[in-house]
Amino acid sequence: MALTKETVQDKIEVVGDYKAIQIRTATIIKDDGTEISRSFHRRVIHPCVKSGDTWSDYDTSSESTEVQGIASAVWTDAVKTAYKNMVDAQSI
Repeated sequence: MALTKETVQDKIEVVGDYKAIQIRTATIIKDDGTEISRSFHRRVIHPCVKSGDTWSDYDTSSESTEVQGIASAVWTDAVKTAYKNMVDAQSI
């Protein structure tokens, strides 16, 4: 009996006006190559991060190359500006 654990990004979605990227990660447990368990974790990343009154672009360097490519394609300057304006408007 050989148990193995595998973690894969099995779903990446771009959603909403501000192009949030949802990343679903599956953790798969196998026994002698046969899957016996699968669980999911989901997280969402946004184009910009606000710290105090300062905005910065989300740092994708720790993301997979696939997520980095998607972020580069969809997080245009216009999307970033719209996202910042929306967040700032909610803070008032």
